[in-house]
Amino acid sequence: MVAPVGIPVSVPLTGSGAAMAQEFHALARVDRAASSLRLDAEEGVLVLALTQAVPWRAFTLDAPRRLILDFREVAWEGSGGDVLARALGVEGEALRAGTFRPGWSRLVLRLPAPLAIETAEMRTDPVTGGASVRIALSAVAEQEFSARVPDAAGGLWALPPRAEVPEPVRRQRGDRPLMVALDPGHGGLDPGAQQGGWNEADLMLSFARDLKEALIREGMKVHLTREDDIFVPLQARVSQARSAGADVFVSLHADALAQGKATGTTIYTLSDTASDRASELLAKRLDRADLLAGVDLEDQDDALAGILMDMVRRETAPRSEMLAGYLVSEIGASDGKLYKKPHLKAGFSVLKAPDIPSVLLELGFMSDERDLRRILSPEWRDSLSGAIVSALKLWAAEDAAKAALIRR
Repeated sequence: MVAPVGIPVSVPLTGSGAAMAQEFHALARVDRAASSLRLDAEEGVLVLALTQAVPWRAFTLDAPRRLILDFREVAWEGSGGDVLARALGVEGEALRAGTFRPGWSRLVLRLPAPLAIETAEMRTDPVTGGASVRIALSAVAEQEFSARVPDAAGGLWALPPRAEVPEPVRRQRGDRPLMVALDPGHGGLDPGAQQGGWNEADLMLSFARDLKEALIREGMKVHLTREDDIFVPLQARVSQARSAGADVFVSLHADALAQGKATGTTIYTLSDTASDRASELLAKRLDRADLLAGVDLEDQDDALAGILMDMVRRETAPRSEMLAGYLVSEIGASDGKLYKKPHLKAGFSVLKAPDIPSVLLELGFMSDERDLRRILSPEWRDSLSGAIVSALKLWAAEDAAKAALIRR
């Protein structure tokens, strides 16, 4: 394995090539006019002009092929680096940029071919303090490109540290406060759906904070998988919920359709087979965020682990279905607008915790003007929060009653 390359600014490197933590009180910014990109199947040169020098590193990842640049810390103008992408002449999702974790920014550039880093340097202007990062790429064989991909354990931050849990969290029986893990979708360099100047990531974080307060007022405990506009890998969201001792996991989203029309709130539960084609495409689109962020997803669990998790899911899946039923009922009763098929199934990664009942709640479709108005309305948000709180209380009571009947 090859460690990421980079040039620190008066900051030592760890063995993995990641810059050691250091506090910076001013963000570096990109001078788009002085930045450039030339990229084809044979070679490429990326030049990023920054207002100040910061610790950084660069490396490549495979499947799909992409160049990753991490900085501490660069403020990207525009959601997901779209302004920078246009300045560099990049279209679509070929370039993503934004906050990756607290104190660190990330730029992800899709590569059209196996292009390895030939040179990587940062030059600093001693007069202005500005800096220029230049990455030169050259074509290599597929096998050589794959061999240059760094070890994920060497500082990619894709996986959280192993949680130290002294004992498994027992199933809730109504004798303690319910612990709810709220997961505001997207964040950081992954803004999610965008419509009318609004980002899904921002709206879901705001709603999650309001819902947290409503749940706490009802005596529940709440853990948010992200408190700020930062990127959190899908696996880390589930791991956080488990580490917090969550009794239930609720992921919050608001989709936008590029084609067609749809409106209303939808509740998803896990299934290997999606309810319809739209659900399948949505799951793929949401899970693709990890790849866009430069995170390598781990291989599937081995056969034995898969069998053991399936056994656990046999108990958890009906509990998730029961929660989905209460959500449909309570949201409908609160005059909330439900999708024509309010309970659907899909293979979302954030729903795959085998031991935690989990649902994914699509508040609405940002591409629908009426849904977007509802999501932005404080009155509608309060009503939806109340319906979710009511559904969780009803679910917890029935779930606890059923737990008491289980022979241990």
